[in-house]
Amino acid sequence: MIFGLIALMTAAAFAGAAIYINVAEQPARLKLEDAALLTQWKPSYKAGFMMQASLAVVSGLAAIVAFFFDWDWKWLLGAALILANWPYTLYVIFPTNNRLLVIDPATPNPDIRPLITRWGYLHAVRSALGTIAAFLFLSAAL
Repeated sequence: MIFGLIALMTAAAFAGAAIYINVAEQPARLKLEDAALLTQWKPSYKAGFMMQASLAVVSGLAAIVAFFFDWDWKWLLGAALILANWPYTLYVIFPTNNRLLVIDPATPNPDIRPLITRWGYLHAVRSALGTIAAFLFLSAAL
């Protein structure tokens, strides 16, 4: 059962961090001027990526191991959802990230705000995937 609890805790941490970004950090950063907006987003994104990527991997792997202990399908479905953040990020969010990362905040660029706004909407999918996975893990653990 320890693997199930690890899966649940790390999925909940992932979901909590992702939701925080969407409901607190993203709206706050969008109140900034474009140069400051991009300047704030770049280090925040890099730090958040490392944390959330690790949480998704640990959660997904722990859930797969938990499945082999009690054969509850919810562990596998939750693992698929939390791990789906990886391909979703690589193939859907990275193109926007890469465009933002090459923009110099000191140079006026009309693409900054629309791209970061788009990034926030794309990131909301990560919040949903993490939240659904956490609820599946909670259901399986009970």
